Amino acid sequence: MSLPEDEANQDFTPEDETFEVNEVDQETMEAEEKESEEKESEEKESEEKESEEKESEEKESEEKESEEKESEEKESEESDSEVELSDEDALAKALEDVVKFKDMAMRAEAEMQNMQRRTARDVENAHKFGLERFLQNLLPVIDSLEKAIEVTEQLDDDSDESTVEGIRLCHKLLVDVLGRENIEVIDPMGEPFDPNEHQAMSMVENPDMEPNSVFAVVQKGYKLNDRLVRAAMVMVTKAPAEPTESSDENEKTSQ
Repeated sequence: MSLPEDEANQDFTPEDETFEVNEVDQETMEAEEKESEEKESEEKESEEKESEEKESEEKESEEKESEEKESEEKESEESDSEVELSDEDALAKALEDVVKFKDMAMRAEAEMQNMQRRTARDVENAHKFGLERFLQNLLPVIDSLEKAIEVTEQLDDDSDESTVEGIRLCHKLLVDVLGRENIEVIDPMGEPFDPNEHQAMSMVENPDMEPNSVFAVVQKGYKLNDRLVRAAMVMVTKAPAEPTESSDENEKTSQ
């Protein structure tokens, strides 16, 4: 009598075992084939990308080459056109250039001469009129000395005669120094009025002098190398007013 275990052992055979192994192998092979197909598709895609990039690079290089060729052609055309200029045109162009450059050279020379003249004039003015500010500051001292002499001359006191004489000598020495420096005193007493050098302070009627003459000098003027530093302040005469009929009648009635 056989047992159930024996029956189970009898039912299991080596053929069943090989069938299962074959199924496993087929699954692994299918997976490997899928992987290889995926790899191949990826490689194809990368190759396509690379080919596209190469094509774009080739197109860019072709475009650059075409642009370079066009520029070279233009340059060659320009050079050909220049070469095609006739000798007469070239001579005319050269003459125009000569005239232009000659004019530029003359203008530059004239500008240089003007600049030299301006520089020489500025240097000369600096030498001539360098004392102008110093003279303007010194004039009040001279005015004070002259006022002192004028006041002392009006006094009858002889006790200060030595002092007055000293003031006069100081004033004379100072005026002499100004004369050596080409400083000229403007003292227009009795001269015709000159608006370029005189400044009128007032108008006075004086029948003994011609009209528009300097009646009195309030303050002397000064010039440095013929340049006016200070105008002389003066009083100017005018013609006396003509008598009117009313004034004549008044004189008659008063007589």
